[in-house]
Amino acid sequence: MNRVKVFFWVSCLFVCGCGKVVEIVTRGDLSYHFDAPASVWEETLPLGNGRIGLMPDGGVEQENCVLNEISMWSGSRQNTDNPAAAGALPEIRRLLFEGRNDEAQELMYKTFVCRGEGGGRGNGASLPYGSYQVLGNLRLRYSFNEDAEEVSGYRRELNLDRAVATVSFKKGGTTFRREAFTSFAADLAVIYLCADSEKALNVSISLDRPERYAVSPGGSGLQMSGRLFGGDSLKAPEGIRYGARVRVILPRDGQQIITDDTLLQVKNASEIILLTGMATDYFGKEVNGQLDSLFQAVENKRYEQLKSEHEAAYRKLFSRVRVDFGYVKEKEALPMNQRLEAFQREGNDPSLAALYYQFGRYLLISSTRPGGLPPNLQGLWCHTVQTPWNGDYHLNINLQMNLWPAESGNLAELHLPLIEWTKQQVESGRHTAKVFYNARGWVTHVLGNVWEFTAPGDHPSWGATNTSAAWLCAHLYNHYLYTQDRAYLAGVYPVMKEAALFFTDMLVEDPRSRYLVTAPTTSPENAYVMPGGKRVSVCAGSAMDNQLLRELFQNVTEAAGILGVDGDFVKTLADRQARLMPTTISPDGRIMEWMEPFPESDPHHRHVSHLYGLYPGSEITPEKTPELAAAARKTLEARGDESTGWSMAWKVNFWACLRDGEHAYKLLTDLLRPCTKKGFDYEQGGGTYPNLFCAHPPFQIDGNFGGAAGIAEMLVQSRNGYIEFLPALPAAWQTGSFSGLRVAGGGEVAARWKNGRWQEVGLKAHASGRFRVKLPADRFEMSVALNGKPVSCPVTGGILETGMQPEDVLTIRL
Repeated sequence: MNRVKVFFWVSCLFVCGCGKVVEIVTRGDLSYHFDAPASVWEETLPLGNGRIGLMPDGGVEQENCVLNEISMWSGSRQNTDNPAAAGALPEIRRLLFEGRNDEAQELMYKTFVCRGEGGGRGNGASLPYGSYQVLGNLRLRYSFNEDAEEVSGYRRELNLDRAVATVSFKKGGTTFRREAFTSFAADLAVIYLCADSEKALNVSISLDRPERYAVSPGGSGLQMSGRLFGGDSLKAPEGIRYGARVRVILPRDGQQIITDDTLLQVKNASEIILLTGMATDYFGKEVNGQLDSLFQAVENKRYEQLKSEHEAAYRKLFSRVRVDFGYVKEKEALPMNQRLEAFQREGNDPSLAALYYQFGRYLLISSTRPGGLPPNLQGLWCHTVQTPWNGDYHLNINLQMNLWPAESGNLAELHLPLIEWTKQQVESGRHTAKVFYNARGWVTHVLGNVWEFTAPGDHPSWGATNTSAAWLCAHLYNHYLYTQDRAYLAGVYPVMKEAALFFTDMLVEDPRSRYLVTAPTTSPENAYVMPGGKRVSVCAGSAMDNQLLRELFQNVTEAAGILGVDGDFVKTLADRQARLMPTTISPDGRIMEWMEPFPESDPHHRHVSHLYGLYPGSEITPEKTPELAAAARKTLEARGDESTGWSMAWKVNFWACLRDGEHAYKLLTDLLRPCTKKGFDYEQGGGTYPNLFCAHPPFQIDGNFGGAAGIAEMLVQSRNGYIEFLPALPAAWQTGSFSGLRVAGGGEVAARWKNGRWQEVGLKAHASGRFRVKLPADRFEMSVALNGKPVSCPVTGGILETGMQPEDVLTIRL
């Protein structure tokens, strides 16, 4: 048990009425381990610093460390214009409005898709669309004495508090230890090898990748360089250049390095430091110049200094949040693969959920950084040239889900890469809006990459979704809601306005209902059955589109009011919003997914897009729209719990928003189900790989981020105009605490509870404003303090309200 004072909020967790510091006790170890080397990539340990990644497998005699760099993309910018699209649009709409949806879809196959092959149905590595790719492999081959005994005491561990992976074992009377991290300070991958016997380390070192590379020696190291496929490009036939450089440092005398063209050999060493730099020219900087600068910056730095600087830089982000649900020592002692299995059999491992939450924050910190790219479908980590689904930015939930835990998880600056990426889509999106819809503003569809691809996808059944810009703009506004930064809002407002402007032009009246609809569109990736039995995806309007547009129009309206601009445009938005079909309950009591009560082709489909208004939107709530909330519950019950990993993560959030902590916890338990399937296997369903990566399957990181966001939603919610502590607390977490989570309005919160009832909560203001806190219905008496002094605050309808200034601290004790 570690007793840790969490120093924040005027140097303490809570300032009670008496002015004493309340000490939080954190229990459990923020690490996980294995008792054997990784046998597959999904057992390796993910390291990353937001730009570069390293995944060592911990092999005893042969160790492979997979190298990644976030901009390692094939492909290039391309012409996606389809000159037939705008001309075919009126006919597509006519067919839809006449109920001939199947014919409209067939016409779209011929006319309303991007030029070329698009994303290649997820196989775009050798197409202009491109694919995120592995940078390469750093291979280490260890030689031991011939009479060395069998390995004993093997342990491979990832420590989330320090962002360091370690391996230790004993062989032939010698204890070997390895440490690895991707430095948040030096921007290099660092590997430290040591043995407690003199001259016991003998290692050969090499670099390679599946294609397009050359290796050359240089000084005490090797360099791998190459250029990726670019395609038939508007820019150049060849793609980005990349490089990886490994340098060997031997801290002690009497050690030997032998170099040939493609191999380094270190003999008779007791300590070895390997520094690996990685770079591409995606951002316009020459590769070798970047690598030279990285290595020059660490000249003469000892390993201890590199490690301490890395940990200090990392902890500035990670240590902001603490979560404690209790722990079972025997469960924490299990290797993670066994621990996941035990959790499914027996439950009773509360610290596993806390670890999983913090692992989600760890992955976000490790896979993106300000000034870089947002995390893709695999975050930062992949081990192939053709990454599943191109490792791209799917915009009908997946990219957005990656950032769900950013604001509540006190990592707001890690939202910025997505926000900047969104801004970069606008110019291309304007062109797409004009070419495909003859509309103003900007639009993007389902597929996104690093080359500003905004056109409809290569298959209308999923590629026709056109509200992705609206969903991205929700993230732009959400960042404002949590930070209250008006200067930031002024900077993103034009992006939000132009996204709304597109829909003021694109929306068209359906003559059957007189509602304005998005036509053509889909309910993402799902299909319905028409009268007569045909399975069709394309439609005129969908529940998700309407929910997204209401949210976009409302957010633009609020932003315009805050900034004092665009009064006439706001009136136009109000007119369009009033003419959208409201979220509607079907005759069977569920939320309607389409404008008509079509039966789903797959009743248990992984996408539950028509509940966007429940989460991440806030249109549906048990308090404000109880009938819709009840219909949402029935919708979820019919959809079922079993699904892909990321879908189950989404459902954790749904049930938390319905204030059903037990069902949310049940979905979290399902999400943590051990999964060994590595290919595309929807039938098996999703879960969690041994290294805690989410299994779609295959690996998709959005499930990790969605699961982390869901845990935060179970602990505190603030999307309904007030802060609600423990809204969906399950029985498994009856006693616990958290600190450092963030809430809308510019606040930071903490809570401590026992037997399911909170004892003390705290709120620190980071922006001036009025804050509202929902109090427990069963409260008997309470004490309230502001900055350590007792205060009286008005309570109306069970909600306490008070004005606060930056750095003010409010505490409530029951």
